[in-house]
Amino acid sequence: MERVKQVIVIRKDLHMRRGKEIAQGAHAAMEFLISRLRAGVGRGAAVELALNNMERFWIAHGMAKVCLQVDSEQALLACHESAVAHGLSSHLILDSGRTEFGGVPTYTACAIGPDEAGRIDPVTGGLSLY
Repeated sequence: MERVKQVIVIRKDLHMRRGKEIAQGAHAAMEFLISRLRAGVGRGAAVELALNNMERFWIAHGMAKVCLQVDSEQALLACHESAVAHGLSSHLILDSGRTEFGGVPTYTACAIGPDEAGRIDPVTGGLSLY
């Protein structure tokens, strides 16, 4: 199997505190699992988590992640939309604005994958490392 990774994209133009940036990246990285867990928890029963082959492989083999940066909300949304258009899982994080951003909900990050690097790279290959 080709190399499998998850790419986390964080907005640098927001000048978030370092801890806030880390938290937003962590939210993005976990969202592919958390969104499924929330759906099951809402039913009040035991939660089963269905993972596809790529996700199982990624979890079993080290969970490689790459952090990249963008310089605007527009660039973040374009990256997310391009990932979805390429058939990739992409989870966009909308921060509530309670601790930063003056109470204004703000898009801060997204995570693409986990998936094969060859599928993700056409979407994120032009971005700079964080």
